[in-house]
Amino acid sequence: MIKKNKNTRTRSKIKIRKHISGTSNIPRLTVYRSLTNIYAQLIDDSDGKTLASASSLSKEVSQELKGSKSKIERSKIVGNLLAKKALEKKISSVVFDRNGYKYHGRVQALADGAREGGLKF
Repeated sequence: MIKKNKNTRTRSKIKIRKHISGTSNIPRLTVYRSLTNIYAQLIDDSDGKTLASASSLSKEVSQELKGSKSKIERSKIVGNLLAKKALEKKISSVVFDRNGYKYHGRVQALADGAREGGLKF
């Protein structure tokens, strides 16, 4: 069962990446979620560089995360942190890459947090 789910996510990821790529003006916001944590990056695909990153393990939000009770709340906080970092680098719009995950739950919460922080998708 696990192997089948991993393969479907990989196929979905490949399909998404055929259509989405980031530039220095409009980077790609990609999401990775593990069982307990969530990670997000802003990537410039033309240069192959990561412009900004945030995760639920970041020291900047460790105090805020102690007050959150669910993984969805943590994801929203991580989205806000990434938006703050992006706005500091004068990045206001991004292309969202859900990385093969369903746009649901933690992935959706991260996207909502980034939108609340000021990013435009």
